[in-house]
Amino acid sequence: MCFGSSLRHNFAGACADFAVSFTVFSPVLGSVPVIMVHQTSLDPPRETWSKKMDFLLSVIGYAVDLGNVWRFPYICYQNGGGAFLLPYLLMAVFGGVPLFYMELALGQFHRSGCISIWKHICPIFKGIGFAICIIALYIAFYYNTIMAWALYYLLSSFRSTLPWTTCTNAWNTANCTHYLSTDLNVSWTNTSISPAEEFYTRQVLQVHLSPGLHQLGAVSWQLALCLLFIFTVVYFSIWKGVKTSGKVVWVTATFPYLVLLILLVRGATLPGAWRGVVFYLQPDWEKLLSTTVWIDAAAQIFFSLGPGFGVLLAFASYNPFHNNCYKDALVTSSVNCLTSFVSGFVIFTVLGYMAEMRQQGVETVAKDAGPSLLFIIYAEAIANMPAATFFAIIFFLMIIMLGLDSTFAGLEGVITAMLDEFPHLHHLKFLVCTHLADIHMTLLKGGAFVVKLFEEYATGPAVITVVFLEVIAVSWFYGTKRFCNDVQLMLGFSPGLFWRVCWVAICPCFLLVSLSITPHSRGTVRLFDYVYPFWTTVLGYCIGVSSFICVPSYMVYHLLTTKGTFKQVSQSQSWRQQRVIPSVTVHKPRM
Repeated sequence: MCFGSSLRHNFAGACADFAVSFTVFSPVLGSVPVIMVHQTSLDPPRETWSKKMDFLLSVIGYAVDLGNVWRFPYICYQNGGGAFLLPYLLMAVFGGVPLFYMELALGQFHRSGCISIWKHICPIFKGIGFAICIIALYIAFYYNTIMAWALYYLLSSFRSTLPWTTCTNAWNTANCTHYLSTDLNVSWTNTSISPAEEFYTRQVLQVHLSPGLHQLGAVSWQLALCLLFIFTVVYFSIWKGVKTSGKVVWVTATFPYLVLLILLVRGATLPGAWRGVVFYLQPDWEKLLSTTVWIDAAAQIFFSLGPGFGVLLAFASYNPFHNNCYKDALVTSSVNCLTSFVSGFVIFTVLGYMAEMRQQGVETVAKDAGPSLLFIIYAEAIANMPAATFFAIIFFLMIIMLGLDSTFAGLEGVITAMLDEFPHLHHLKFLVCTHLADIHMTLLKGGAFVVKLFEEYATGPAVITVVFLEVIAVSWFYGTKRFCNDVQLMLGFSPGLFWRVCWVAICPCFLLVSLSITPHSRGTVRLFDYVYPFWTTVLGYCIGVSSFICVPSYMVYHLLTTKGTFKQVSQSQSWRQQRVIPSVTVHKPRM
């Protein structure tokens, strides 16, 4: 007999994608009846990870990126040192990890990318998926240029004397101060410029040939060739989807940890390393009274774990239906946070060494943030170590590996979303990679100014807004109870009260406060000696809005093209019609 109506509520979350039938029978020996569950997907078979570890390494590689190496240590010492760990952990527990868990569960249950998944949740919010794809392309627009810089450094490291250790090169100026740890007669003054800084600004970036964003100059062909090589590696790493990228991450996600361990041991043995560690961890509890510290903690954990970029949805969609994504979320997010903390010791032991060598305070040496911390300060410190060539090679190789993981993930998120929504785009991977490999503005002489502009404006508020709408759509429109039923169907247990409260109230408040304060907390944007004029601020906000505008635009389009009331057009297809009714067939025992 069929009693699908009595089971319809329990399996409503699966009705959109799965046909579920129950066969109840009694064996010959008359034992207790057994329920047999047959789950049949109505969609074509989906590619899956070859191994569970492929998925875990891919997620860890995505979450652990360049920001863990330079941004967390800088933000930590700037906001109270060891005291900053308190707001950081609180934001992780109540904001970052719940969002991380939610996206993994959504992607695994609905087995869709960030665009097509909304037909199962709340179709009127489908514009969120398109906005995510645009943001991901903006990130690739500048993020991979940073990897091209690292590749140029790597190629320049295969010399007995590193080129950023001398002042006798064509790009050096009269202010270049050549010194090593053995040069006792050389004094460091406020007008001194290290050869590492001049190599970075005048040879690699060549920003001195561009007056600013209004005149970017000619193409830097050396960086263009480096970027072309980067995208060649990226293309052949993801051209067969997760089957190939899942194998590549065994190298790109594990090698950085080996290098971090080597650099940590080496840094701990340098003279003055203790000064950097004390500066890094010495708590300043008064800083906790400042709202800026809490906002920085929220921003750091949010951009470190990376919900809202479509990557977690895409990666989880290739998991088996009953994979324990709850455990995966806890493990990978913990590894990410721990990596950030350990990276601080790697960076600040070297900064303490630099302060000892220059006879300056650590705060003076650590004044540079962003990529400059890696390409100037750390590169200079490496140049003053014994076996400098070896440490330079492994360090910049690590930077490239960290960047490649994030690039794999970002492009995989876009490709998965587009192929799920538009299956006929068979050559999308080739088109995306070749488009991004084109010569663009970040490869001009003033390309570093463009990179800074996109870094400041293209992703921050737009991503926070997108994730805010995402958690509202899932918790309030789709329903937390319905979502928890989906999780219980996959994992065999329902999320507890803590997770429900976070998804319904804490996470939306956490994101809304961050969104309201972020624009006001941004000070004057500058790069080296160039202060960004007002018109660049307007341009930056236009870039940020250009992705988010997809959300209201699609809402209007959906309302105009879909018949029915607002409630009907905003609900998912599985709410409006029963595509599959679970059935149970009882077979009498054979006598």
